[in-house]
Parts: sequence; structure tokens; C-alpha cells
Amino acid sequence: MNEFVQFFAESDAGAVSTSVKLLLLLTVLSLAPSILIMMTAFVRIVIVLSFVRTALATQQMPPNQVIIGLALFLTFFIMAPVFEDVNEQALTPLFEDEISLDEAYEAASIPFKEFMSEHTRQKDLELFLSYTEAERPDSLEDIPLTMLVPAFALSEIKTAFQIGFMIFIPFLVIDMVVASILMSMGMMMLPPVMISLPFKILLFILVDGWYLVMKSLLESF
Repeated sequence: MNEFVQFFAESDAGAVSTSVKLLLLLTVLSLAPSILIMMTAFVRIVIVLSFVRTALATQQMPPNQVIIGLALFLTFFIMAPVFEDVNEQALTPLFEDEISLDEAYEAASIPFKEFMSEHTRQKDLELFLSYTEAERPDSLEDIPLTMLVPAFALSEIKTAFQIGFMIFIPFLVIDMVVASILMSMGMMMLPPVMISLPFKILLFILVDGWYLVMKSLLESF
């Protein structure tokens, strides 16, 4: 009888462990889009790529699917060391029953906190700290994700807009030159964008624009 009780107890424990793992997996999958957008390099990359398309005035070229796909793969490339640390420090020990779920959460948050803190402006983080009237944290581990994530997102948006401004300048110069030439020729009814578009695309090709944009994004991290 004792052997049967022990067998069923072990079976129940295994079932509970499997259920917890399944629940954790479903939770991560449901939160994956938010995690990917707000805690990684995705925000900066997709905004900069959108700025490039807007500066070129090519409407939907490249399409949204291409921009999102390129941003995703660049994000995976940049975040690969962080994902490896999360897997080694949190996921693998959790699946091998070496640590609890709470310990896995704490271990997984540390690599993300380290990455986000490197690209978060002190001013943005202090904004949320002052709003909640919280004490200044003594270490990185003491900073809650509820404050670090929005501060990081705010810093990423500002950085992306700064890069986008620099991208706009040469194309704006082309638009102004073309508009001035058309006005001097009395061609008031001809849209300057129609004439400047080929020149902007030609300039972008000659300077290998996509390579420079990708290089700038990678070096910014």
C-alpha cells in the first residue's frame, strides 16, 4: 500500500511540475510581444527604419512586413548575448528543477536590467523615481522593472528620433534645392517630391545608405 501511495505521490508531483512548466511557457509566449518591444532594441531599430522610409518619401517601399522582419532579426542579433545569459542563468536551472519559479524570474531579469540600464538616460529613470517618491536604489538589482522599462523605452524613442533627424537632413536639402529650381523655372504646378524622389534614391544608393543605417544602429548598441 505504501508503495502505491508513493507512486501516486510521485506521479502527482511530476504532473504539477509539468503543469507549472506549461503555464510558464504560455505566460512567456503571451507576454513575448510586449517583452520584445519594450525591453529590447526593437523600438529604436523599427523607428529608425521607418524614418528612413519617410525621408526617402517612397510611400510603402520597403513594405511594413520587410521593416518589421528586418527589425526583428536585428533585434535577435543584438540581444543574442542577453538571451544566452537568461537561458543559462534562469531557464535551464528552472527546467532542471534546480531553482524555483521566483528565483528564475529574478535571475532572468538581471541580464535585461543590465542591457536596459546601459541605454537608459539617468534623467528618464529619475523621472519615474521622483513620480513614485521612491528612494534611490543602491544597486541595479534594486531597480524595479516597472520603472526601468518605461525609462528605457523613453530613452530609446529619444535616441531613435535623434538618429532620424540626422537621416532627414540630406534628403531635406535635396527637396529644398529641387523646389527652388522648379520655382525659378516657373513650374509651380509640378510637385517637387516627384522630381526629388529619383535623386534621393540615387543618393541613397551611391552612399550605400542601408549599410550605413545598419552600421549606425549596430554601433549605437
